[in-house]
Amino acid sequence: MSTDRPDEAHQIPEGVTAETVDALGKLSEALETLEQARGHLYAFHQISGRADLQFGEAVEALRKAGHEGLAERVEQELIGRNVIEGRWTFQIVEEYDDGYWSPARELERAAREELADGRRHLFEARMKEDRRSHGRPRHEARP
Repeated sequence: MSTDRPDEAHQIPEGVTAETVDALGKLSEALETLEQARGHLYAFHQISGRADLQFGEAVEALRKAGHEGLAERVEQELIGRNVIEGRWTFQIVEEYDDGYWSPARELERAAREELADGRRHLFEARMKEDRRSHGRPRHEARP
């Protein structure tokens, strides 16, 4: 077995056209962009939650400083408030995951299964083969 060739999981199956590899590459790229968006959504979720806790700390500090009226207003109007109508951020994350992210992942997987024996990153594997200097150290096809 040659280690100067990609492993089987990253070889384009017989009969799969370059156009299909390109299309699957676009689908994979879109999913990767979606993963970035999801990461930002989770960051929004965590940062918003942290801010809510910090507002609680601010209420304590306002009370300690003798500003009970302002402390009460922040506590009643802001702490625990929905970030959008009827929802905290965990509910937004759940809706995004269930209604968009999960179906996108499933469709990308189904496309790979149908068109390329389920193999992942064929576009990138092809690019690696085209760009690497074969036979040179640090340019091996696989570990």
